[in-house]
Amino acid sequence: MSETRRGRVVSGLKWTGGVCAGFMIVLTLGSGAVRSQDRPAGKAEDSPIAAVAKKIAGAYKSGALAVTWKEGGKAFEYRKDGKIYRYDVASKKAAEVKPEKPEAPPARPAGGRFAGRARGRQFDAALSPDGTLRAFHRARNLWLSDPKGVIESAVTTDGKDSTRVKYGKASWVYGEELFQDTAIWWSPDSQKVAYYRFDESRVSDYYLALGQADLQTRLDAEPYPKAGTPNPIADLYVFDLKTKVSVKIDVRDGKPFDDQVLGHYVYRVSWSNDSKALLFHRTNRLQNVLELVAANPVSGVCRVVVREEWPASWIENNPEMKILKDGNRFLWATERTGWKNYELWDLTGKRLAALTSHAFEAARVVRVDEDAGVVDYLARSGDNPLKIQLHRVGLDGKNDRRLTDPALNHSVDVAPDGRHFIDVAQTHDKAPVTRLVDADGKVIDTLSVSDLSKLDALGLKRVELFTFKADDGATDLYGMLHRPAKFDAAKIYPLLVSVYAGPETDGASETFTLPNVYSEFGYLVATLDSRSAGGRGKSFRDAIYRRLGQVEIDDQAAGVKALQRRPYVDGKRVGVFGGSYGGYASIMCLLRHPGVFRAACASSSVTDYRNYDTIYTERYMRTPAENKAGYDAGSGVVHAADLKGRLMLYYGTADNNVHPSNTLQLIAALNRARKRYDLQVGPDAGHSGISRERMLEFFNESLATKPPIGNVGDRPRTSERLR
Repeated sequence: MSETRRGRVVSGLKWTGGVCAGFMIVLTLGSGAVRSQDRPAGKAEDSPIAAVAKKIAGAYKSGALAVTWKEGGKAFEYRKDGKIYRYDVASKKAAEVKPEKPEAPPARPAGGRFAGRARGRQFDAALSPDGTLRAFHRARNLWLSDPKGVIESAVTTDGKDSTRVKYGKASWVYGEELFQDTAIWWSPDSQKVAYYRFDESRVSDYYLALGQADLQTRLDAEPYPKAGTPNPIADLYVFDLKTKVSVKIDVRDGKPFDDQVLGHYVYRVSWSNDSKALLFHRTNRLQNVLELVAANPVSGVCRVVVREEWPASWIENNPEMKILKDGNRFLWATERTGWKNYELWDLTGKRLAALTSHAFEAARVVRVDEDAGVVDYLARSGDNPLKIQLHRVGLDGKNDRRLTDPALNHSVDVAPDGRHFIDVAQTHDKAPVTRLVDADGKVIDTLSVSDLSKLDALGLKRVELFTFKADDGATDLYGMLHRPAKFDAAKIYPLLVSVYAGPETDGASETFTLPNVYSEFGYLVATLDSRSAGGRGKSFRDAIYRRLGQVEIDDQAAGVKALQRRPYVDGKRVGVFGGSYGGYASIMCLLRHPGVFRAACASSSVTDYRNYDTIYTERYMRTPAENKAGYDAGSGVVHAADLKGRLMLYYGTADNNVHPSNTLQLIAALNRARKRYDLQVGPDAGHSGISRERMLEFFNESLATKPPIGNVGDRPRTSERLR
């Protein structure tokens, strides 16, 4: 069918309308014409996509329960159907609990991992454990005050804008990439406070014009180290409340700050339980050597507790660590075997035991029972590596056993006494079931099952998990395929690929997955793993080292090629979309594989990794000087002239993470190559994405049976009307 709207003809797909705030700017660069097209007014929640998404979500009632253990594990409470129940483990009976007063819903701070602070920032203040003092950052210096801020005293005074030195505050990139949400650390005995000193004098600023939709703009400057450029110099100090003296911690063992020295990055700071040691991680600039270090807070002298090294690529720079009750022993996650496993260490630097030695990935420590001498942990030991299982092992590394069914994926909540656990079991196409299980893995009771009756009544299809070969022709990868409710294998459908594909992220999972909303608009939708996926071992991920924008992109194309062999997949109508790294991947898919992908919609995209920060980029790519060929091969800007399909770009003018210059550099390169593209801008928007309505509209246009004007060969057509 075809339908004409605003002078355009869309063939083969139903026009859905669509609502989008602002304007969509189409640049027709071959002829130099520029036109802007407005969209129908209205609210996004009234759009067809929002209506369908609401219908899908409302058709599914999950059987997953969250519990609160009581009486050390003898009972637990949970909420179901708006009511609270108490379950007695011995009798296996549940009874409704009537709260004395209406229970307020739990507060959920906005902002995800950045809750309570801006992205990449640290909290400005920290209260001492005994509650008597408050340490805080102000005007580039560290201050102390009483909790109410009546009496204040400066700990440092030389933090200045002119020198670009600051105390009690970290560099933006430390917050974004090293997860430093504070720059001030009180000792447990409240007698000392550790704090960062940052020297950003060598770091260039990136400027953002804010308030671009206002009458006047204002300028925001952020020291932002781009790949290959100088980093800020991080140091640690400890202020002693008794002596009123600050001691500098020798984070680099007396060596000057340079690219190779350990202590180039200093982060994940904490105190030992007895306040006698300041603990932190340090790496070199390449991030292929990591040390856990203990510093004497009186002398500033450091000693190495654990050293990790992976010369072939990068090291996990935030390994899992759990200190035990004695404050001396700790669990440590290591990848030195090529797989994540657990070890037991003490703070003297002695390895006490290898707790696991699997050829599959451990995932997370759930519980340590020191009295019983056991550790409960999750691992990827199911019948495929996507299925998480619960294991129990002795603190001596003996008697490791799996407690869950490997045919299912599990999330668990172990009782405080370790005798039972709550198991939420599911797969990609089996909805969650919540069960009470004993310590031997025996199911005691089924507490809740999912209700899929409405989902089935609507005819919504279960998502399919499939395997395909990576671009190397040997590695097995996983993908997921979403089909329309009225799917007919005798027909052919256009395909959309939803992509992220960044290092250690997955396109497939074994958690129950509802149909993608775009499938109900006549598309097949796929999400695909690459050799960048997490949970498959360190050597598996090394394939992408120095080759971002190549290996993982070629694997996305390999997944599409596998799907194209199915008779109902229209291999000539394939689109790809994503945001952030997914936006980058979308651009590179279109540029590297124009015979596979016909259209891409990219939001807030890195377009050349020379534009992104040092810590993230160099971890995987090294510096541009060391790896020019790799940076060039993975650059959308360098390869802009290769564009042959339809490309929609979006960026926010206030994006302080992936800067607007990324998209603007790509636009400049496309202009030079006389290539067409669509562009949508989010005035004063940060790291954000294009509206779902505009994106669907774009793909309806681009993947019509006969596409409208686009890029073909090196010379874009100047005019063509579909018939």
